[in-house]
Amino acid sequence: MEDERRTLDDWFTLTAAAFPDAVALELGDTTLTYHELHALADHVAGRLLDRTSGVRPRRVGLLAARTTVAYAGYLAVHRLGATVVPLGPGSPLARNARVTTAAGLDVILTDGSCDHAALLPAPVLTLTATEPDALAATRPPGPPAFRAGPDDLAYVLFTSGSTGTPKGVPVSHRNVCAYLTHAVAHYGPGPGDRVSQTFDLTFDPSVLDLYAAWGTGATLVPATRADLLRPVRYAATRALTHWNSVPSVVTLAQRLRALRPGSLPGLRRSMFCGEPLTLRQARAWALAAEHSTVDNAYGPTELTITCTGHRLPRDHAAWPRPANGTVPIGALHPTLEGRLLDGELCVRGPQRFAGYLDPADNAGRFLTPDGAPYDSATPLTDAHWYRTGDRVSPARAASPPADGPLPPGTVLVHLGRVDQQVQVHGYRVELGEVEAALRTLPGVLDAVVVALPTPDGSTELAAVHTGMDDPPAAAPGPDPREALRELLPPYMVPSRVTAVAAIPLTTNGKTDRQAVQRLLTSDDPRPGEGS
Repeated sequence: MEDERRTLDDWFTLTAAAFPDAVALELGDTTLTYHELHALADHVAGRLLDRTSGVRPRRVGLLAARTTVAYAGYLAVHRLGATVVPLGPGSPLARNARVTTAAGLDVILTDGSCDHAALLPAPVLTLTATEPDALAATRPPGPPAFRAGPDDLAYVLFTSGSTGTPKGVPVSHRNVCAYLTHAVAHYGPGPGDRVSQTFDLTFDPSVLDLYAAWGTGATLVPATRADLLRPVRYAATRALTHWNSVPSVVTLAQRLRALRPGSLPGLRRSMFCGEPLTLRQARAWALAAEHSTVDNAYGPTELTITCTGHRLPRDHAAWPRPANGTVPIGALHPTLEGRLLDGELCVRGPQRFAGYLDPADNAGRFLTPDGAPYDSATPLTDAHWYRTGDRVSPARAASPPADGPLPPGTVLVHLGRVDQQVQVHGYRVELGEVEAALRTLPGVLDAVVVALPTPDGSTELAAVHTGMDDPPAAAPGPDPREALRELLPPYMVPSRVTAVAAIPLTTNGKTDRQAVQRLLTSDDPRPGEGS
């Protein structure tokens, strides 16, 4: 069947034909079999086609929360052979308007969860019913059959640009099918399994959630907003077998004192991605999910969801111990090639996208086939390398790795972003190393270190951290810097360490370093949060 799966529509429809009566989607109290979800997607596609006066749309915005409309709509767009462009219901009007214009959306499908949908510069189809029967009452017959090809775009996601303008990342069916063929087999779901969905559709790990379920006959079980605040209860009460989330979920569960040994007995596979997974987080999860494997995965959107992975051994004593306290990101997936440039990981292969929606964004992001800087005025080919902006090192390297191609199977450790290596008083400092030292201190769950400019034009380090308890409202406890001086050279000790109730996160669950910087530079820090 794998050879027949050339598009995301194939991944779903072939499974629906094989397992029509299996449950494809469990959304709160609503369940849909594969046959029902397939039929609903066809009818939503018909509504979209009706909204565009019978002209097949090229790109469709999906502006929906975790409702039946969102999931049937995602499939419906591919039934039309069109491209999905997820929009955030919680994003500001200005951002959604920029994305709508940049993507050239022909129509937007929404479920009524966004109060500014009608203000966006594209036609809108609103389906507010969340119950399938209510949707069916007004839907027209299914659409004519349309087919996308492997080189057509499956979706376009917009990432944050350094200039503040979102960058469009187009991903083809060929890119995502190359990824799913490897990743779904490694993740290992099948009929009867129940797959988490913690990621919003604007964040590409959600694509693995969707098709790990819909490509194998398993059930997709999306988390509600309340579930995301109580992850252990979500996994247990919904009897999940497969888990995928950002690592910060582990820290949240620890702060709630819910992540006890043996508290997640039903999980068989656990995957974390989106940001570094610390060894402390991994151990806590492994003890709770004692029957589950634990994988750490890494990859930018431009390389289609993840491009490396590392499965920890069952025996905790055999776990690696990188100096920065994080789980290795592992080796590149088998179909990918890597090379290093001053420690930066560069990758090519079938998962690499073909360039940004705006070609001007390609400048500085690629290398030529021989590793030289790419001239963005020349054609971009499959042989060019994508520069990830992430610094890595072979896990067993005793010295800084040499530039050039990486041997296949090389296990990598993530050292942080290229722009997270800073100079402090003339010394080169990896922020991740300071964060790892902070996490070893008693009572510290997680930590973030940032570099801040000083009035004299130099740079100083500052940090925030969380603990099991809220920051004290009265006198602060011992200064963590005293303990850090026993672990780090003086130039690596932050000038201040601030305890916070929670580390700021982006809407996708990643650490929001800009918010941390704003917090630390505020003239009016909240009482009781200083250390």
